[in-house]
Amino acid sequence: MFDGLKDKLSGFTSDVEEDVDDDALEAEDEPDADEADGEVPADQATDAEPATDAQPSEGDTAESTAETDQPQADPEPPAADSEATAESATASATAVEDVDAVPDEESQPDDAAETEEDAATEAESESDEDDDDGGRGLAAKAKLMATGKTVIEEEDLQSHLDDLELALLSSDVEMSVANEILDGVKENLTGQTRRRLSSTGNLVRDALRESLYDVINVGQFDFDERVQQADKPVTIVFTGVNGVGKTTSIAKLAQYFEDRGLSTVLANGDTYRAGANEQLEKHAENLDKKIITHEQGSDPTAVVYDAVEYAKANDIDVVLGDTAGRLHTSDDLMAQLEKIDRNIDPDMTLFVDEAVAGQDAVNRAREFNDAAEIDGAILTKADADPQGGAAISVAHVTGKPILFLGTGQDYDDLEPFDPEEIVDSLIGE
Repeated sequence: MFDGLKDKLSGFTSDVEEDVDDDALEAEDEPDADEADGEVPADQATDAEPATDAQPSEGDTAESTAETDQPQADPEPPAADSEATAESATASATAVEDVDAVPDEESQPDDAAETEEDAATEAESESDEDDDDGGRGLAAKAKLMATGKTVIEEEDLQSHLDDLELALLSSDVEMSVANEILDGVKENLTGQTRRRLSSTGNLVRDALRESLYDVINVGQFDFDERVQQADKPVTIVFTGVNGVGKTTSIAKLAQYFEDRGLSTVLANGDTYRAGANEQLEKHAENLDKKIITHEQGSDPTAVVYDAVEYAKANDIDVVLGDTAGRLHTSDDLMAQLEKIDRNIDPDMTLFVDEAVAGQDAVNRAREFNDAAEIDGAILTKADADPQGGAAISVAHVTGKPILFLGTGQDYDDLEPFDPEEIVDSLIGE
């Protein structure tokens, strides 16, 4: 089921993984910018610098020697000796200044150290500005590489997102739904980091899984719980065009309820189609169920009303009402559907269409929902649908969930629709 779409999604995952991992390997092989220029990284340069306090310069030695050799003056020196001492001190100071003017090559002036610190600060500031502008600066990328991580950039994804869009549209996914999925994948992946040697594919699969789930899970509710908690009889009306398996889905749902201990009565509100009574009667006979019918051409609303009254009188739990298969462009038939909705006020109205109808099923679901607000959908022939576009799109365009998938011709071939299981089957492990 949906194997075609599954293959396309798998191709997107593997393509992104290959590109991102290739970029990461190239980044690892590239020499560091500082090393390429022959410069020593700042942290190594710091380690290589001698401690200026440990080795005094010649100027400092001369000054110390001059101070040591200079005789100490008596408390009250003679005036002449004072003048000589002053001249000697002046000469010594001049010599010291001359020596300090030419620093030793092995020593590093404080001004130079301050200049390096300023340059480092400026580089960090520029890196921060790059980050603020929406891109990752070289320093930020270097830090990621140093910690063993790589980052997924938007440019790594764009061409693959274009391919994913084509894949979704070719699988009959509705345009707005495809865009929603693409936006979700981009948001979930762009800027993500991963540790080297871990799988980029896991990140991509998780992002795609989350985006698909958000689209498919729209409006989901617990169908069994709603039926159990509703006042009896629960009335469910089925709508859709001719030939999509609507009547067979009613029979399957009757079996579904019986398996859960709930009794049902069938109502043939499809009074316009020749042979409709015979078809539903055959299913009722096979399942040993009561069926309420009127003559061909009768008011469908009257048929469903009589079935509800029968259920009340006989303690039947659920009324399953068929309606005429109608095109969403037929005003008269759509008006009949609106009349049933007004007069019967069913607990649920379920739209039935074929999964293989793809985009047509999506458009019809939207139109039927506008005519008589549906509560959910059943997609038949899901086992024969390689694309899955309808399953991806119907819930999103109507805001109402897919509740069941028809997967065969037997009465047991009706599977509750589980968004998590569907997404997992599409994405894989």
